[in-house]
Amino acid sequence: MKVYRVLAVTMRHLYNFRRSWDRLSDAIYWPVMDLIVWGLSTKWLAESGNVHSHALLIMLTGIVFWQIVWRANYEISVGFLEETWSGNTVNLFATPLTLTEWSLGVMLVGVLKVMVAVVVGLIASWLLYSLNILSVGHLLLPFLICLVMFGWSLGFLASGLIAGFGRQIQTVAWTMGFLFAPLSSVYYPVSALPGWIQPAAWMLPTTYVFEGMRSVLNTGGIPSSMLLMSLALNMLYLSLSVAFFDRMFARRRQRGLHLLEG
Repeated sequence: MKVYRVLAVTMRHLYNFRRSWDRLSDAIYWPVMDLIVWGLSTKWLAESGNVHSHALLIMLTGIVFWQIVWRANYEISVGFLEETWSGNTVNLFATPLTLTEWSLGVMLVGVLKVMVAVVVGLIASWLLYSLNILSVGHLLLPFLICLVMFGWSLGFLASGLIAGFGRQIQTVAWTMGFLFAPLSSVYYPVSALPGWIQPAAWMLPTTYVFEGMRSVLNTGGIPSSMLLMSLALNMLYLSLSVAFFDRMFARRRQRGLHLLEG
């Protein structure tokens, strides 16, 4: 593995981000609109006395945290699609560039854009509502790591499906993240879910993060077992999704990468 090839992939996608209004709106416009719409709605409910006093902070933190999952997923899955849209797949992998190097390159892009998303969320929350999402304290970093890892898992899963079945199912690049949001209990506790589906929710590493986030904001603490469980599940799912992507890409390579560009 060569570091300069990893960085070349990163720079290629960063240049594309800078010149694409679609990417800029995804990174800044929509997250801010979510904070405005849902933030004002929750603020009104909080002021009416119908919800918990920490409801606004919990809602805003949930919005920003879910953007981390979505962004990490988006950069891998849409990054893979970007290579097919531009007819670059065959050219790219005809070079010494390996799939691992390409994957690390887009993962690095995801980390950089996650940092942008967090900063935008912090600034918007403070300017609009005078609330500090950093209230989670020193647990912010482990929360971020767990959320990014799950986003990567979704990204590799979506990319594997696209590699295996073609661009006919490219919509999974956008919908994959939202599919898991209800089960992750982003804006409400797991207890709000129907009883029959709650066990499935506890199989997601993100559920432990969002339950932990609410615990920190409400009580100031979180059981260490929740973070450990989230990390363990993330390691399992990330390993499986990377293996799935590698296998599906290898099969596509045998059939012809050019078929992805048609």
